[in-house]
Amino acid sequence: MKHVGLIVLTVVIAAITSCKPNQPSTYRGLPKEFTTAYEEVYGHCYDSIPYAVVALDLYSEGLSLNAQRRIQGTGYNLYLSDIFVPDSLLTPGDYITLSFREGQGVGSPEPFTFLPGRDYEGMPHGMYLLNIEDDKIIQIQVLDSGRFSYRNDTLAFTLYYRNAYGEKATYQTQFCGPLIPVKK
Repeated sequence: MKHVGLIVLTVVIAAITSCKPNQPSTYRGLPKEFTTAYEEVYGHCYDSIPYAVVALDLYSEGLSLNAQRRIQGTGYNLYLSDIFVPDSLLTPGDYITLSFREGQGVGSPEPFTFLPGRDYEGMPHGMYLLNIEDDKIIQIQVLDSGRFSYRNDTLAFTLYYRNAYGEKATYQTQFCGPLIPVKK
């Protein structure tokens, strides 16, 4: 009986050591700071809304855009679309997500508001965070609500989402520096 147990243990150890280990993930946890931020200017793009619209596209260290504006590297990309501003560019102040109620849709846009993140048929819209490794998206996190402030070339975010256990989680991050304007 001891021989059978020893043989089984030897086979298990041999099987484990012969397996190729998975490549280690470069997942480093959510970044506390982003290093590059683009402000995408859409202007007055909605006929029924008198406010201008901008988007923020932020990148953590190790992630950038190439000459064709394609994401390259490893890191995180935070994207917020449909930010309603009184004029044509992001104005200093405090911004908050519009409320979303099932069956009622999104609340009325006002200056200093922005769209919450939503998953439409497997595609993220509004506000979301991409985890990218070696130029490939490995995770998409839709952020369902939050707020941010913009003052003196500093963006400070407090964002909310559902974690893997279905509980509401908080994510706080910031960006310090000038916004790079991009006209759409």
